[in-house]
Amino acid sequence: MGCASSSESKQGDGENSPREIKVVMLGNGGVGKSAITYRFVHSKFNDTYNPTIEDSYRKDLKLDGQSITLDILDTAGQEEYIELREVYMRGGEGFIIVYSITDKKSFKEVPEFRERTMRVKDKEYVPMILVGNKADLEQQRQVSKSEGEELAKSLGMAFIETSAATGLNTDEVFQTIARTVLKGKKSSK
Repeated sequence: MGCASSSESKQGDGENSPREIKVVMLGNGGVGKSAITYRFVHSKFNDTYNPTIEDSYRKDLKLDGQSITLDILDTAGQEEYIELREVYMRGGEGFIIVYSITDKKSFKEVPEFRERTMRVKDKEYVPMILVGNKADLEQQRQVSKSEGEELAKSLGMAFIETSAATGLNTDEVFQTIARTVLKGKKSSK
């Protein structure tokens, strides 16, 4: 009908129109994907754990002088939701893969999340960041920071340790993935 009203019409070409970026949270159940997202969106820690099937959040932010709207999809970590997760991956532009520093198994499964994302997106480059969550639980640590850094480097991803409980680096995670998506868009033009 002549007038575009979808988010596709707001790709941020003009100075004043916000750029929308679709971010997908990936990782095993219980690693803190929802807690990180909730902390970022609401600036509060939600300490009740309810396994997620799918939650969607939106947050506006200023990044390097540009208005951006993050459309964040928090996906299920449970194995039985793999097909549903892959549907969400198709629409994602940036991916945050989360493991818990207190759970070696969640760390060991990071390469599979990356590989599955690459397969679903079927592109040579997909913006991703690796996040080691629960940094406040140092006494329960099973994955060293250097292990996280090494894995991220080997997978070609940025790396950040966070704590949804204390708020450590939660804003930086979303700022980093937004910058990574925007940088990828510029270099592909």
